[in-house]
Amino acid sequence: FVEWFAEEGKRVYGDVIPSHGSDKRIITIKQPVGVVGAITPWNFPNAMITRKVSPALAAGCTVVIKPAEDTPLSALALAELAERAGMPKGVLNMITALDPVPVGEEITANPLVRKVSFTGSTEVGKLLMRQSADTVKKVSLELGGNAPFIVFDDADLEDAVAGAIACKYRNAGQTCVCANRIYVQDGIYEDFAEKFAAAVQRLQVGPGDADGVTVGPLINDAAIEKVSDLVADAREKGAAVLTGGGRHALGGTFYQPTVLTDVSDEMACAREEIFGPVAPLYRFHEEAEVLARAND
Repeated sequence: FVEWFAEEGKRVYGDVIPSHGSDKRIITIKQPVGVVGAITPWNFPNAMITRKVSPALAAGCTVVIKPAEDTPLSALALAELAERAGMPKGVLNMITALDPVPVGEEITANPLVRKVSFTGSTEVGKLLMRQSADTVKKVSLELGGNAPFIVFDDADLEDAVAGAIACKYRNAGQTCVCANRIYVQDGIYEDFAEKFAAAVQRLQVGPGDADGVTVGPLINDAAIEKVSDLVADAREKGAAVLTGGGRHALGGTFYQPTVLTDVSDEMACAREEIFGPVAPLYRFHEEAEVLARAND
């Protein structure tokens, strides 16, 4: 991100707009917007910071960063690297806090901050947009998702399973773009579920720095409680657990990679972002039906 935006910063040009009169010339130029407030999540802490900070610095803006309260140390390490690289004081500013609310309120209320960039939950994004309205800031929001993954009868099962594994279990399912709802057509539903569950059972759970591990822990106790509640709700409403379904024997915030079948749209996991290693499999009949459900 840093190198790419540094190079792109050399190519920030203005525009010459066709005029309505021969005696007039219309030219636009791009200038730094001012102080940028960046609020970043914990799931890819340094990647999220660098992709916000890099374009801001390349545009000539100073930045105030509020990293996630769960991952302050990697953010501080990044700030130290910037200092070692010779970045002037006051250009890159880091504010850590156990309580993010007052920091977010100051970033959105302070008139010196002219741009807010946030990656996180939809709920918080809506709040920040409302708070930024009073000072009419520019706002960029990258919020939660509920992405569908659709498997039709004529799909190559091996490829479909491999794709679903990659899309669902990356970072233990803690990404805003992972497959949250896996729709499988009637004709291959059982075969897909069987092969998919077998592949999930081969996933290695453990600390992220251990050899061979493919699924790490969830971020905190609240996360594992949310995932547990979603699975419990699905089971109460008729879903079956094909594999997993509970906390892992490793303890802590490890959760078993889980596959649920016979999942319906009335279950909470269909409407809420799971953010964990749980894959609900939904059955569908026709293309028009699944497109409507996927976009609901």
